[in-house]
Amino acid sequence: MQLESLVKKFKAKDVKAFEKLYDLYNESVQGVVFNIVREQSIAEEVTQDVFIKAWNNAESYSEKKGRFFTWIINIARNAAIDKVRSKNFKNNAKNLDAEFFVDILENHDSLDIKTDAIGIKNFVNKLKETCIKVIELLYFKGFTQKEVSESLDIPLGTVKTRNRNCINELRIMLK
Repeated sequence: MQLESLVKKFKAKDVKAFEKLYDLYNESVQGVVFNIVREQSIAEEVTQDVFIKAWNNAESYSEKKGRFFTWIINIARNAAIDKVRSKNFKNNAKNLDAEFFVDILENHDSLDIKTDAIGIKNFVNKLKETCIKVIELLYFKGFTQKEVSESLDIPLGTVKTRNRNCINELRIMLK
């Protein structure tokens, strides 16, 4: 079946067309979502939501504005960003311990072979305790600078300065 006619049938709410388009684009959509949310189960959930949203809003797709693939990928990207920005997602991310992320890096489970992640924990551990706290909250737990300020009970400007200085220390160590 030609893609054009498949999309027309999809817009006319043909279930078979939906199934074929799902088969065609499921992996691509899920890949885009996963690159943003970084968790397989959430990526699968958001992917399902994307296809339901596309089905419910099929009439809004216009061939004149672009390809169907581009349209559904944009829906996927926006849905993934919305998920990451959601309060529930942020709260779940805050509950993860920094050790979880260090283990991922040390095991190379989520990095390609060319990425040298060995020793990152050692570099971070060489920093002052104040730096370790700020980096852990900002980069491993996903806190905003304001949230770090409230959590550590220090002024926001101090958080920003420590963050900048600590990152510079890491850069110097890595050179």
